[in-house]
Amino acid sequence: MFVDKAKIYMKAGNGGNGFVSFRREKYVPNGGPDGGDGGKGGDIILRTDTGMNTLVDYKYKKHFRAENGEGGSKRNCHGKNANDLVMIVPVGTVVKEAESGKVIVDMNEEHNEYVILKGGKGGLGNQHFATSSRQAPRYAERGQEGKEIWVVLELKTIADVGLVGFPNAGKSTLLSVVTNANPKIGNYQFTTLTPNLGMVTLKSGKSFLMADIPGLIEDAHKGAGLGFEFLRHIERTKVLIHVVDAAGTEGRNPLVDIEKINNELASYSEKLAQKPQVIAANKIDVILEGDDIVERIKEEYEPNTRVFPISAVAHKGLDELFNAVATMLENSEFETIEFEQEYFIEDEEENYSKFTVTKIADDYYLVEGRGVEKMIGYTNIETEQGLDFVQKFVKEHGIIDELKRQGMKEGDTVKIYDMEFEYME
Repeated sequence: MFVDKAKIYMKAGNGGNGFVSFRREKYVPNGGPDGGDGGKGGDIILRTDTGMNTLVDYKYKKHFRAENGEGGSKRNCHGKNANDLVMIVPVGTVVKEAESGKVIVDMNEEHNEYVILKGGKGGLGNQHFATSSRQAPRYAERGQEGKEIWVVLELKTIADVGLVGFPNAGKSTLLSVVTNANPKIGNYQFTTLTPNLGMVTLKSGKSFLMADIPGLIEDAHKGAGLGFEFLRHIERTKVLIHVVDAAGTEGRNPLVDIEKINNELASYSEKLAQKPQVIAANKIDVILEGDDIVERIKEEYEPNTRVFPISAVAHKGLDELFNAVATMLENSEFETIEFEQEYFIEDEEENYSKFTVTKIADDYYLVEGRGVEKMIGYTNIETEQGLDFVQKFVKEHGIIDELKRQGMKEGDTVKIYDMEFEYME
């Protein structure tokens, strides 16, 4: 099954918690703290595989979580770091943040590897919190949570040349006769349901990779038919071969077909409309005698766009067409089609200053805010040091001031994260 788009959830592993422990040995009744640190949570890593050409692995399984780090233990034992989760994707996969649609990474190279989410750091054990005044700290850090995100994977086929045109124009036949590709060929509205790739090798020894893009229909750029789903595959191509049924075997007007396909390309992306293009006027072997359609196509589009009369079935005109395309590829400079990063996961720091206070009842208040909840969630409030930290945190970040502004008084209850506090002046 060919799948070229998938929406999935990723979560890196949480860091293991630090441990609270004290040395207990014979003749050492008051041993110092020896709580070990928690292990690091597993990263999520994307890796390209040239042998993979579909995102089908992500069609049914939607949630991917890396392992959590182990907690620390006594005798300064460090918790085990978690294994990373490696996710394999085809070359040409673009990863976007699901909500904004912004590009996170373009996996457009062979053997490419990218750490998309880093696992949480392990919490420090109580051995790190000993001071001259507090020699027996009963406090250890919680491990940090691993980052999480919903992403969209889009496969954009990498090829030098793309075949475009209406269904049944002869693109699949053309690909099959000049390459080792074996596309399904038949008289259907969508002859090709998946982009097929084939290597074209000329007698001169020149070669290039060509992709047969599924047939388009009108309003494909709006999502009509299957066209919208496959337009993305020609974004990386350098040259387009516009295949048209010059014989009009299905009663279509070749000149109208060419115009409609070009309009679809322009409506989807101006860059597509500006790509170098040649027109392959196909099925000349069945054009009725006296029909000057090829000449009319040339009058309309040449000299800006060269027109090549061909017959894919009869193998006519193919050498001229592909030699011209090879020359275009060789003599022209093309912009490398790479989707620049627009969304930076690791640079997004939690904004601890953003929070909301909701008065649930006369004596009950709820404080919410992603950064606030995470910071307090990392803290062990069962210890004196952890509780001191929370009190200092809510005061310094203006949370107490906002609660008072909304009418909080002594004895009222405040809930933050999964913890409830009774406010005392």
